[in-house]
Amino acid sequence: MQALELLLTRQSCPRLQAPGPNAEQLQTILDAGARAPDHGALQPWEFIIAQEEGLQKLADIFKASAVAAHADEAKIEKAANLPFRAPMVITVVAKCQPHPKVPELEQQLAAGCALMAMQQAAFAQGLGGIWRSGDYAFCRHVHTALGLQEQDQIVGFLYLGTPAVNAPNKPLKSGESFSRYL
Repeated sequence: MQALELLLTRQSCPRLQAPGPNAEQLQTILDAGARAPDHGALQPWEFIIAQEEGLQKLADIFKASAVAAHADEAKIEKAANLPFRAPMVITVVAKCQPHPKVPELEQQLAAGCALMAMQQAAFAQGLGGIWRSGDYAFCRHVHTALGLQEQDQIVGFLYLGTPAVNAPNKPLKSGESFSRYL
């Protein structure tokens, strides 16, 4: 797939099935994430990979978080099933650190760019993926269970696998409609 085609046809693939990325594909995905823009060469990201038994561990974390939040039984059950929507989930974390020239927001944006690059690398290899966030990305219980520090922030969960359906291409959006000139 050509780079411009990849960028102009990008869309989320919410229905995923096995197989997920193989070892070589995963290495490419992770390497693409590590090439994200990175002012100050801080590498302000961490990629936490859940597959196979790791999906169950992530499910247990989400479920425990829902229980701690006194969610109703339906939300607790939903939380326990979230990671199983794909054969692999990569939690992308902004690992922010004090820096005189690179504010926290810029470091979080760099981690978001890493996630986008990872999703694009998956698409370029014929895989499907969807970037999800939601309450669990901001939940202190989830952060603690994943061993994150106070300043760390989950920027998203990248669900990866083989597309379960062929989604029709969405019409191209004109960037001009979101633009203005000074």
